[in-house]
Amino acid sequence: MHSYLPFEKPVIELREKIAELKSFTEEKEIDLSDEISTLEDRLEQLEKDIYGNLQPWQRVQIARHGERPTTLDYINYLFTDFMEMHGDRLYGDDEAIVGGIAKFKGRPVTVIGHQRGKDTKENLKRNFGMPHPEGYRKALRLMKQAEKFSRPVICFIDTKGAFPGKAAEERGQSEAIARNIMEMAGLKVPVISVVIGEGGSGGALALGVGNEIHMLENSTYSVISPEGASALLWKDASYAKEASETMKITAPDLKELEIIDKMIPEVRGGAHKDLEQQVVYIDEVLEHSLHTLAKLSEDELVLNRYDKYQKIGLLAGENVVPSTE
Repeated sequence: MHSYLPFEKPVIELREKIAELKSFTEEKEIDLSDEISTLEDRLEQLEKDIYGNLQPWQRVQIARHGERPTTLDYINYLFTDFMEMHGDRLYGDDEAIVGGIAKFKGRPVTVIGHQRGKDTKENLKRNFGMPHPEGYRKALRLMKQAEKFSRPVICFIDTKGAFPGKAAEERGQSEAIARNIMEMAGLKVPVISVVIGEGGSGGALALGVGNEIHMLENSTYSVISPEGASALLWKDASYAKEASETMKITAPDLKELEIIDKMIPEVRGGAHKDLEQQVVYIDEVLEHSLHTLAKLSEDELVLNRYDKYQKIGLLAGENVVPSTE
């Protein structure tokens, strides 16, 4: 049984009522099929009303759900022959980022992603999905290796942000993120990024400079958390719900703003409700992206990325500054 969010309470209560009636029918051998059918119809409509009209703060809650699939969950289903690689060859290994080589439908690829835990023990091991500099340097090492062997790079983004602790700053957190952004912009292989949960600040951008950027329907992508924005704007983090509504951080908003390329649909209630079906949706998008980008030459891939980011934030009527290279 999945844990549920506050706004899902009416759905859970109705499901429990249906289960109770079915159990009563079996035990007492009383025909309650009409009543059960009526409640099931009501449940179907209720789910459409709730999950079909999610507000930004509700999507934030789903993106943060403790049972939401992680990078390794998707790797296990989407790829074959995955071989994880460790370390940045400079300091150490950061388990908040996982990466390695694998095959996608028989084609060699490099897969990299943020990795958070699903319980306290694993979250401590993964530092709650907040990477240190060595995590980003490991990611960059794998990207450059992918470029050397002409492998597409697929990134999964799911982090509240880069770890802001003293040790991370001492080891060059901001430089590591900035270098990733710079180097990703010039990679001569296809780069696809998928936001699968939270995409927070520079910690997300360090894996987010792609030819194509996709988001799961209930994921978020923002420069700051709603709580952080609330604290800055109203000096009170309790206005996070209001902040999330004004920040345009959800997949529908970012698709409308043309910051992302595709919004990947989620199973009703969120990806954690049916991982296998969610994998099907992601698989289709990845296959289409790789097929499209395979047609571009190395120079065209870099120019494609340049043009993509030049267009972001333009006002109506403005033109993209052409590349000088």
